[in-house]
Amino acid sequence: MASVLENWGEIIRTQNLSSERAMDPISRWLIIVRASVFPMTLISGALGGLLALADPAKPPIEWLHFGLAMLGILFAHAANNMINDYFDTEGGVDTDEYVRTQYAPHPILSGLISKQGLLAAIAVTNLIDLGILIYLTVAVGWPTLLFALAGLFISVFYVAPPLKLKHRGWGEPGVCLVWGPLMIGGTYYVTTGVFAPWVLAASLPYAILVMTVLMGKHVDKHDADAAKGIRTLPVILGKDPARHFTQALMVSFFFLVPVLVLTGTLSVWTLLVFGALPRLRAILKVYSEPRPETPPENFPIWPLWYVAWAFLLTRSAGGLFVLGLAVGAIFPFYL
Repeated sequence: MASVLENWGEIIRTQNLSSERAMDPISRWLIIVRASVFPMTLISGALGGLLALADPAKPPIEWLHFGLAMLGILFAHAANNMINDYFDTEGGVDTDEYVRTQYAPHPILSGLISKQGLLAAIAVTNLIDLGILIYLTVAVGWPTLLFALAGLFISVFYVAPPLKLKHRGWGEPGVCLVWGPLMIGGTYYVTTGVFAPWVLAASLPYAILVMTVLMGKHVDKHDADAAKGIRTLPVILGKDPARHFTQALMVSFFFLVPVLVLTGTLSVWTLLVFGALPRLRAILKVYSEPRPETPPENFPIWPLWYVAWAFLLTRSAGGLFVLGLAVGAIFPFYL
């Protein structure tokens, strides 16, 4: 059992499983759904629940609804990842030579699952989400449907024709919208039954952090995407301007949080995020320099580079954001 747990931990950290380890069924599915990026979704959901708990208006809290919302957004993220892999394979984007197959096993191209199997998994995952959505819509209200359908629209048409948002420079803003106002605002709404515009504003700092992860990934894939005619935002901006834009997004997180504190939207405790400033400085330095020619020893997701550092900042600063909201829920302190 210890060996299996080590498998899961390695996949969560790196999206890979060492060749000397035996693949167990759960590890296989963790790779298929790309569970290594689930922490971003867990943080978004947690922020929605903590904003409800810390709300000075003290709205009623239904923890069953919160739990179902967390489950729903995790299944939605899993479906999104599988949909992306399916349509990118069908559209000829994902090939054995493309970046996607080099940094981690591709569900279809690595033989983990067939196309038909992946389609079935997408269908089952979305059916589970549909059941959760119906229950929460009936129990809480029709705005639940709006949050979910907006997220589903961006998720499906991120790579699916005819919109292919990723191919038109709208993928990165779409991810910002989903992991911020839709996930955080939606979780707050189903937890409290109250629609609060201030929560949408409070969701923006973390939404921007998640966007930096996708920006970093698309900077890493710039040349490959440009060759295939995939006009991600870094392809539109250019590689170097995109790196500088991503740096600006990272810095903006540390400006937005104090602005929201000064306006009384967030508790003073959320200033704990400044504990991530040393990491920010180190990562800004990485983004100021070209990618190394060869990977550092034991670097797990080469040829990706910038995305790993953005993800590291998102985990540390996002974790401190969660901690600040949790402390604020226990010891309220607003300006």
